[in-house]
Amino acid sequence: MGRAFIERLKPAPRAGGFRMEGYWVWCGSAIRGEDGRYHLFASRWPSALPMIPHWLTNSEVVRAVADRPEGPYAFEEVVLPPRAAAWDGRMTHNPTIHKRGDTFLLFYTGTTYTGPTPEPGRLCTKEMRLEARANQRIGVATSKSVRGPWTRLDRPVLEPRPGKWDGLMTTNPAPCVNPDGSIYLIYKSTAREGDLLRMGAARAARPEGPYERVRDESLFAWDETRDHVEDAYVWRTPEGYELLMKDMRGGICGERGGGIHARSKDGADWTLTQPPLAYSRKVRWDDGTTTEQTHLERPQLLIENGRPTHLIAATSRGDAANPFQESWTLVIPLEA
Repeated sequence: MGRAFIERLKPAPRAGGFRMEGYWVWCGSAIRGEDGRYHLFASRWPSALPMIPHWLTNSEVVRAVADRPEGPYAFEEVVLPPRAAAWDGRMTHNPTIHKRGDTFLLFYTGTTYTGPTPEPGRLCTKEMRLEARANQRIGVATSKSVRGPWTRLDRPVLEPRPGKWDGLMTTNPAPCVNPDGSIYLIYKSTAREGDLLRMGAARAARPEGPYERVRDESLFAWDETRDHVEDAYVWRTPEGYELLMKDMRGGICGERGGGIHARSKDGADWTLTQPPLAYSRKVRWDDGTTTEQTHLERPQLLIENGRPTHLIAATSRGDAANPFQESWTLVIPLEA
């Protein structure tokens, strides 16, 4: 099956990626637009607010642009702003950009909640956080141009199933456009607040659905060791599907917060690669240095001509006392 995924990672450009002064920047998903430039969709919210939990209440999806896949990317616009009285009216997050024929697909997580939008001096309450978390749903916006305008749906594309493992929410979309135009979608959920995070999968003939679960149970379960995962990214290969995801505790790939690599022929049954470690929080930079990032998550791939060329991930800098002192989207080139 070739080299391990982690062996394909090149040094990351120090001057690349996407940052915004005055904002936390998270996620990051890029695609080459019809203009030949690279467009990165990311989440941002004011850095005047504590990062956690205010991504749940204040995040919005933005678009940035660069001439090269590595960046640096420059902010251009807010893509999915708040909209009154909608299921995604108070927050949008987790953007992942894809193309189906002549249409761009922007999958994302949205939520709503009661009460005023948090701001300095009036922060998110526990009740607001729990409500916003439980109301997370997956949506999709479509456009004929990477610059929009974007058409958002009035309803989420996938609802939770009360009483099952995915009863609390649907979030962290990881869609894959199949050759026939159908959509294979991996999502994150859990049965209840505080339970282990799990991945599910669903299929639909069209991006807007309806979606049917690929299997009733979750794709993975490490209940005996209390390990769990989030932040999936899935793509097609001649053999089927491949998947990256984040190891929450480190018991699966050997590193807390490291990346896991898995393969599947049908999208229902998955096998971890050997070794399973896909990427590390230890990042090599193009200036010859190596740093251990506080976080490196929400992996996405830039795929051109059917081949992954760059790994894009959210990252943060900090220490034990304050793990979130700065956050941005970094881009790591991949060897062929």
